[in-house]
Amino acid sequence: MNEPKQLHCCTVSRSTIVEEVLTTQANVKASDKPFSYEDMVYIPGGNFMMGTNQKEGFPADGEGPIRKIKVDPFYIDTHTVTNAQFKAFIDATGYKTEAEQYGWSFVFYQFVSQKMADKVKQKVQGNEWWWVVEGADWNHPEGPDSTIEARMDNPVVHVSWNDAKAYCDWAGKRLPTEAEWEFAARGGLEQKTYPWGDELTPDGVHQCNIWQGNFPETNTEDDGYIGTAPAKTFPVNGFGLYNVSGNVWEWCSDWFSKNIHRRGGRNNPKGPETGDARVIRGGSYLCHYSYCNRYRVAARTSNTPDSSTGNIGFRCVRDPQ
Repeated sequence: MNEPKQLHCCTVSRSTIVEEVLTTQANVKASDKPFSYEDMVYIPGGNFMMGTNQKEGFPADGEGPIRKIKVDPFYIDTHTVTNAQFKAFIDATGYKTEAEQYGWSFVFYQFVSQKMADKVKQKVQGNEWWWVVEGADWNHPEGPDSTIEARMDNPVVHVSWNDAKAYCDWAGKRLPTEAEWEFAARGGLEQKTYPWGDELTPDGVHQCNIWQGNFPETNTEDDGYIGTAPAKTFPVNGFGLYNVSGNVWEWCSDWFSKNIHRRGGRNNPKGPETGDARVIRGGSYLCHYSYCNRYRVAARTSNTPDSSTGNIGFRCVRDPQ
């Protein structure tokens, strides 16, 4: 393999270190069990002001300018898909994730055991906190000697966009558009920095799982977590959604573009028709104000659809029937 290169500080891309993406994707059929709206909430749709003009935003990410967007009603998961939910999908279908097919995934260096660390041959140049760990996947988040047994309620990670879509197809759902995601994440608040308001820790209380301390050396765990937190952690937003800021990045259905004029207009936009990378939203437990405050509700970034890391997950939506 070639030396891995960063996509940017928050994520790393698989396509920069492999010459070809996988071409044999499993054809996953919808589950034949009756569909349930359990752990989903109805979002009434409507108009909202999407994006931000704030100086702390990242203009290069295409966060602004603020514009009025309309979305139709939809249902959305109250939390990201958990390890338990993803395991049910795997058990039912025998699906192999792309991390399993490639044989490796990206892991934050502090989570790798000494035994595995001695075997790591590649680190991301410039972002050495990302290690290429052979055998890391959804079921072994830090490598072959790790397990999800005590983390069944935590978000599944090491899932690519393609893996997330396969799960959605099986579950009778789909990935949210970027506009749907932001509308739901705002929880009915207009142009607030976070899903709960403009103050990161109101009254000194942590509202999300992000990095505290000196990144990437020391995480003080002031919010109670160093890696992923259970999917139903911290207070919900105004629509009843958990962890739309921090914890894990969430895949959206859209191809990524910095140009707002390529994103499908202002009425139920679905993103560009083609692209190289898919949108991810929400930030993760590795985000820190000193270098990446993309846990803001308007923040956005992307990764290639075959990429998987220890800080990317997803939640699903469904159209009203």
